[in-house]
Amino acid sequence: MASLNPSTDISSFINTIFEASMLVARDNNFMTGVVRVFNDRQGLAPRKNSQYGGMTINSLAETDDMVGQAFTPSNIATITPSEAGGQYFFTDNRVKSDPFSVINDASQDMGLAMATKMETDLISNFSSFTGGTVGSAGSVITWNYLLAAEAQLKARKAPYPYFVALSPYQWQPLAKAASVASTSATNASPDLLNEVNKGMFFVKQVGGLFIYTTSNITSDASDDAVGGMWSRDAIALDIRTQPYIERERDASRRGTELNLSTTYGHGVWRPKFGIKLVFDNAVPTGV
Repeated sequence: MASLNPSTDISSFINTIFEASMLVARDNNFMTGVVRVFNDRQGLAPRKNSQYGGMTINSLAETDDMVGQAFTPSNIATITPSEAGGQYFFTDNRVKSDPFSVINDASQDMGLAMATKMETDLISNFSSFTGGTVGSAGSVITWNYLLAAEAQLKARKAPYPYFVALSPYQWQPLAKAASVASTSATNASPDLLNEVNKGMFFVKQVGGLFIYTTSNITSDASDDAVGGMWSRDAIALDIRTQPYIERERDASRRGTELNLSTTYGHGVWRPKFGIKLVFDNAVPTGV
């Protein structure tokens, strides 16, 4: 019988093809560009923000004697820095045997992980805004809610521009309402339709609002999530030591450490310049 010479005859000689290993998926970061950033100090001393009460102007009669008013600051926020970091350790034989550029890949992953850590820390401050709360658990976001939040911020005398951060699931009803997917889209402003449809799920400007979507806003146990609308000074990031990776040889363990560390603090800075947005964050179904 003739041999057909199938590939199974040489299966032990066929090499495996290894594509470059992918890093863990992480969302793009934007928060450090839309908050108040300080980088003029080192160490762990707390940074405080204080505010004067302001003068009251009174009507005066011709013979009235004016009375001096208090002009004393009071503390409204404190940022306390702390250290953060992480380590990878690789043995010499792992590096020599690895089919990938494991040191380079690990270094890139460390930088992305640190960026995500700082991003989620800044987002966590939305719950501490005291300028007001718009929406409630279980409610579906609408453009009316967003404009109500803008009105509340303006009433607080917060300076423009205003930044908005929503989860992709919270953004979806707004995008739908201003797109061809909505039966009432014809009632929306043409400018609004243009802005929203130019870049779905990416940064966009609607009036004085710069809207971002991020998967770093996550649901609670009830499928609700807290987004935010704020003026820049509502949140502060105080960087005392920029993130850096230090490579250290460990001869006794015959390997190399990659040590990533930084020192920074974060928190609300002018909490009344931020509005908490509480809305449903269930997975959309397209209905």
